[in-house]
Amino acid sequence: MSIPLSFKGRVAIVTGAGGGLGRGYALLFAQKGASVVVNDLGGDYTGGGKSRMADKVVDEIHTAGGIAVANYDSVEDGDKIVNTAVKNFGRVDIVVNNAGILRDKSFLKMTNDDWDMIQRVHLRGSFMVTRAAWSHMRKQQFGRIIMTSSASGIYGNFGQANYSAAKNGLVGLSHTLAKEGGKYNIHCNVVAPVAGSRMTATVMPEDVMKFLDPLLVAPLVVYLCHESCNETGGLFETAGGWSAQLRNQRTIGYAKRDLTVEDVANNWDKITDFSKNEIPSSGGGTTVAAMERVKASEVTMKHTPTSGGESNMSQYSGKKIGPVSVSYTADQLILYALGVGAKVKHTDNKDLHYLYEGHENFSAVPSYSAIIGMNLSTGMLSTMSLIDYSQVLHGEQAFQIHTPLPAGGVVKGVAKVLEVLDKGKGAVIVVEVKCYDETMKTHFFTAQSSIYVRGAGGYGGKYKSNFPSPSVSIPNRAPDSVIREVIPETQAALYRLSGDKNPLHIDSNFAAMGGFSQPILHGLCSYGHAVRHVIHTYCGNDPSRLTGFKGRFTKPVLPGHTLITEMWESRNDGKVIVRCKIKETGHVVIDGAYADVKFGSNPQVGTPVDDDGDGNALKSSAVFYEIEKRIQKNPQVSNINGIFHWIITKEGKPAADYVIDLKNKPPSLKREAPKSTVDVSITLSDEDFISIVQGKITASDAFFKGKLKVKGNILLTQKLESLLKVGSNL
Repeated sequence: MSIPLSFKGRVAIVTGAGGGLGRGYALLFAQKGASVVVNDLGGDYTGGGKSRMADKVVDEIHTAGGIAVANYDSVEDGDKIVNTAVKNFGRVDIVVNNAGILRDKSFLKMTNDDWDMIQRVHLRGSFMVTRAAWSHMRKQQFGRIIMTSSASGIYGNFGQANYSAAKNGLVGLSHTLAKEGGKYNIHCNVVAPVAGSRMTATVMPEDVMKFLDPLLVAPLVVYLCHESCNETGGLFETAGGWSAQLRNQRTIGYAKRDLTVEDVANNWDKITDFSKNEIPSSGGGTTVAAMERVKASEVTMKHTPTSGGESNMSQYSGKKIGPVSVSYTADQLILYALGVGAKVKHTDNKDLHYLYEGHENFSAVPSYSAIIGMNLSTGMLSTMSLIDYSQVLHGEQAFQIHTPLPAGGVVKGVAKVLEVLDKGKGAVIVVEVKCYDETMKTHFFTAQSSIYVRGAGGYGGKYKSNFPSPSVSIPNRAPDSVIREVIPETQAALYRLSGDKNPLHIDSNFAAMGGFSQPILHGLCSYGHAVRHVIHTYCGNDPSRLTGFKGRFTKPVLPGHTLITEMWESRNDGKVIVRCKIKETGHVVIDGAYADVKFGSNPQVGTPVDDDGDGNALKSSAVFYEIEKRIQKNPQVSNINGIFHWIITKEGKPAADYVIDLKNKPPSLKREAPKSTVDVSITLSDEDFISIVQGKITASDAFFKGKLKVKGNILLTQKLESLLKVGSNL
């Protein structure tokens, strides 16, 4: 049985909520615990007349024990509607743009007023309400917005040119807001409902009106507004208890650089053939798709298969360059370290040996080997005349340290194409780089890169690798250590000075061509952050104890987002398993990763850490690690029958969330905010938590002094004493 979704503490605005769909939304939000602003101007379906329909819905909510207030302003006065929410409830979390009217006429008979009135209510009205709420949502880092389209807006309908234009405009508006709001945890989706209402009563039979009960649309809309729903930028149809998502598709099409009208005519079947299709995700992707298709057509013409069935692409397997001399200075090592997040604070000098050339242990961040390796790999690719470097993507990166790099000087590298794989739409080039001293006797490192070339596949080459990298699986338990680090807005601009000056990482216009809302972080930059995090946590901050690292890039990182590095010990294998994801989106950005580590006997090695990346490790994380082990060893703790949400603060701000579930089986501890209702929420500082665990202060004393705050079933917290007690054998 699923846990009911709660909106307790959330504030929802529903426009046009005096009846029909809006009423259904308002009632369900209130039933789920939200405080609701019921907005309705009170006019008829053409926009005329006035009444206080919102009051009736508010009365319904109050009678059912819910919380709501009425608002009678026009959606064109969106700021007044939002002010009602803020004045009464202190915030606004959800906006459902539902208000609408009809002015149906055939296109030839449609007046200017018929056109303008529809645009003002539907398109401008949704804009005005949403814009008024936007700043509140950005500030609180949470928002859920619903735009209401219709079948007419998606497919068109006779006599509704004004209405369909406005409704389709809302789809475009929603897509853009989803992109702009993603950074701030603001999601925006579109629903195209079909339901009985004042607007449809004149055109639908009574039995159809009964089937299309507006209350059956509300569950989809309400779920899209819940904090656990990660959907954004989506378009959904819903009616009579049925819900479905729509998406755009494009054909593979036909491409030719010197295209003529006759080429279009002769290849019309290919242009319109949906038997092979793809799903575009952004307007910028159109440019990328065009570049890929045209490039692929040119590559196809150049790649004439030989009698053996292979193509010219395969001729590069085994190709070598080098030895090539590569020089670097201490300043370049420092610049790279800064580029992957190393920092110095007066209270914490753990990165000083990367940043100060006069330090007795001055050394390179081990992942600098990947920089040398990628520079040589790039040089290798530039010699391949059939490769357009603008179509190259970095797939995987690994390095193995044999001898630590010197802190500056000249090294020699040899690059070799291990193999070329045909992946259909593209080709994968696996490049190995070996780096030595000037005499070619001391072997510093071996690096391996998997490089994907868009539009270079489909020539009949081999698909599977003869040199697969070892892979790992994430253990079925919570991470042993976690480090969170905010990536500054300037990080990509700093990192590019280490050699990767692709404009995708600095130029907003170029990034938009690739379908990105802003310049993205270099994959090897987030990779370097992860390497630092492992060294801090498991190597006693000694880079020589990390001997290798491998990872696969799965999604881009945006500067300004929070990188979360999760780590699991695998001491028997001498490895730390690693996964990186983004706090704001939940997306995994580095997967299948692991570090080769010399664990040694350092007492700090393996100590669980929940660090913000700025040297502010939480002492409480070690306690929760111990609690987790106790829970796993003693499943009978489920008898406590409670779900506890711990909010640990540092310097007055929330620093970590833990959910201890002792109600469901198996019992568990998760390092995240709750996704469903909890029985108790407990908030206290990291320092006070440790004091309670060590017995320096009792929980009751902390409670009465205001240091420990509890919401929910306070008596249930007494059952946690045995879990927290030092030396407990529970």
